[in-house]
Amino acid sequence: MADGLRIRVFTTPASAARALARAIAKALEANPRSILGLPTGRTPIPLYSELASMYRRGRVDFSRAQTFNLDEFLGIAPRDPRSYRAFMQRHLFDHVNLPARQIHFLNGAARDVAAECARYERAIGRSGGIDLQILGLGTNGHIGFNEPAPALAARTHRTTLSPATRRANAALFGRASAVPREALSMGMATILQARRIVLLATGRSKARCVARMVRGPVTPRLPASFLQLHADVEVWLDRAAAAGVEV
Repeated sequence: MADGLRIRVFTTPASAARALARAIAKALEANPRSILGLPTGRTPIPLYSELASMYRRGRVDFSRAQTFNLDEFLGIAPRDPRSYRAFMQRHLFDHVNLPARQIHFLNGAARDVAAECARYERAIGRSGGIDLQILGLGTNGHIGFNEPAPALAARTHRTTLSPATRRANAALFGRASAVPREALSMGMATILQARRIVLLATGRSKARCVARMVRGPVTPRLPASFLQLHADVEVWLDRAAAAGVEV
């Protein structure tokens, strides 16, 4: 425990990914109809690789689960290889038995952005709500595409990406300047309504932000700090990301 957040530290990113994959498999075994909230980015790639490996070995079953991803780039169609939807296909959905109709995603190419955000909120509500939300952590403290700001949006919304976030996504687009300036994201209240949350952060570049998230005040200038308000949050770190945290 550290200031209300339950922290687990693993030797390496790979060991953290293996343990979290096993936890997801256990959740699906206990409730095959689990609703999972999923992130994108570099950090969860080893997690998705491990889940794919577990599926091949018959150790995890997604056939009755549903998934909701956190975010998507604005103006990018689902079939665009640079989209987060395509990212998830490459890294997870193509490798497990999750039916396409049970995958939920924001459509970055929607003509009516406000209607698309409202549709996504309704879909989450109709599903019964997210049972297990997996989160990553931006180096500036963002989760989903909830960027540091004077105030945060509660529900799924259109947002402007920070230069740091655009740089972090440069690999998908070839260069940072090609990354869209806007995106769609679940809001903080939507994320905090999940019944259980696990934040996965690895690497020394995340250490300072992890320390601020755990020890600092709850502030929209560090969106991840709002996790302190949730009753069931675990922060899973490798040793490098845990460098500034006493556990």
